[in-house]
Amino acid sequence: MRESCGWLLPAHYGDPALEYRALREGAGLADRSLMGKAVVTGRDRAAFLHGMLSNDIKGLTPGQGCPAAFLDAHGKVTSLLSVYALEDRLLLELPPGSTEKTLQAIDHFLISEKACLEPADEAFSVLSLQGPGAGALLERLAGRALDLAPYAHAEVTLGETAARVIHRAEGARAGFQCWAAAPDGATLWEALVSAGGRPVGVEAWEVLRVEAGIPLYGHDVDETVILPETRLEHLVSYTKGCYIGQEVVARVKYRGHVNRALAGLILEGDRVPPHGVRVLADGTEVGRVTSAVLSLALGVPIALGYVRREHLEPGTALVVEDAEAQLPARVAALPFVP
Repeated sequence: MRESCGWLLPAHYGDPALEYRALREGAGLADRSLMGKAVVTGRDRAAFLHGMLSNDIKGLTPGQGCPAAFLDAHGKVTSLLSVYALEDRLLLELPPGSTEKTLQAIDHFLISEKACLEPADEAFSVLSLQGPGAGALLERLAGRALDLAPYAHAEVTLGETAARVIHRAEGARAGFQCWAAAPDGATLWEALVSAGGRPVGVEAWEVLRVEAGIPLYGHDVDETVILPETRLEHLVSYTKGCYIGQEVVARVKYRGHVNRALAGLILEGDRVPPHGVRVLADGTEVGRVTSAVLSLALGVPIALGYVRREHLEPGTALVVEDAEAQLPARVAALPFVP
């Protein structure tokens, strides 16, 4: 087991390599209930969040969703989140352990709009089924087709459990989240395992995430990073109009550049560096490692980290400074594994 945000999570279920293979070739199942969750109601809910977040919230119709970022006035990332539109409310998916802090920060801007933000961390169990076989497995359980665009969602019955299925790939080629009432989580887990979902622990899940080049909030992204440095362009609408931090994001996009950005690093040897170690060029610090794993697809250590823009070209030779060694590395395009 491994502790994360106050939760004890399975590091693995006996064989991380087989669990990883399920994520790449079949259907891997993980309990993702530790994520933050919130419900937003009120007639102005979409218009209010549209002015808060980096993506187009007013454009969402019931059954649609999108990823977004909540920034401060300087463009620094307060939160990464996903928004799902229902007929009478919006659901928010937030980083683990961040619900109260994020809602308080957003609520600070609520003046006359009719919108109510309520934490819902304990209201839902969230099970994530990832891999090319995930869609067919869910369709068998639901007894219906699930032709959903990315971040789109639908209410279905999986076995005997009512759930909201969201098309939400989390590093695999295809993937879905299943949101159910918290008391129904165990029953839904059993149904998904019986249908062919293979339980996956944190170790295989982390390898998949880093191979896909997906930054984790609180680890690879935090309030010291401005959004353009993350290279998460899909979180931004450049046509929606104003939102908090929009001026900084637009200025970087159309008039300038960032001095550093998130990059991939492929390391020589078999040593996986720890979080926070320096990245060097000719003995000078040019970045820091934020996540690193042994890639099961490539067979070598890989890392995410922020690197100065002069060294961002794929193939650039760098050195990762571990406590006991100087690890040769080269910059790689993201994702590491398509």
